[in-house]
Amino acid sequence: MLIARYRIGAAVHHGVLEDDRLHRLAGSPFASLARAGITDSLADATLLAPVEPPRIFGVGLNYVAHIEESGAKTPVRPLFFMKPPTTVVGPGAPIVYPREGRNVHFEAELAVVIGRAGRRIAPEAALDHVLGYTCANDVSERVIQKEEMDQGALLVGKGYDSFCPLGPVIATGLDPAGLLLGARVNGVERQSSSTSDLLFGVAALVSYLSSAISLLPGDVIITGTPSGVGPIEPGDSVDVWVESVGTLTNPVVAE
Repeated sequence: MLIARYRIGAAVHHGVLEDDRLHRLAGSPFASLARAGITDSLADATLLAPVEPPRIFGVGLNYVAHIEESGAKTPVRPLFFMKPPTTVVGPGAPIVYPREGRNVHFEAELAVVIGRAGRRIAPEAALDHVLGYTCANDVSERVIQKEEMDQGALLVGKGYDSFCPLGPVIATGLDPAGLLLGARVNGVERQSSSTSDLLFGVAALVSYLSSAISLLPGDVIITGTPSGVGPIEPGDSVDVWVESVGTLTNPVVAE
């Protein structure tokens, strides 16, 4: 099932995408997937980020090949950080290259959308708390990020407004263990990998994070990026794709 959040006129709805039709849900997908009996044309809708601005938990250095290309030590536990809700934009919305930006990078990632609350979730039960998966672009300003990390912090380099595009839909019922994913910049392939290269898989991430923090419906975990990250500039167009989810496309514009 593909769940979209979209705008028709001034109203925002959730719906199930089937071909070119959106079948409205009666309410939030975190409460029920019951349909309202109303359909909308995809052509008449503007797709939004599939969740309202959520808590976003990011993971650094979580693909084996990316760890190798970074020359970093292999983490002994997931390296979590957070991105502010204001980083979230939807499909087609611009990634704003900030005035302070000197080396801004794209990062294609699989995003996990939590559907059911939980604390201290066992690994074998972790996927039962997942509603589905979407595409994420963990945009990062590398100069600021490095200076922050040299001081034991990480916020602003990944926290600028628009630095976490999400979408286009939430796909349910997927096995996250071997999904293909990647990125293109201006149509040129820059990343191509599989979640089979993850150091810590989805179930491990959900279980570990919930050992300390109660996870809530609508929370998003972006699971790390594979090798091949690189710079973007104003005027570029960035595609992030995940197998069975779709493609998230965003232009880059100067502030």
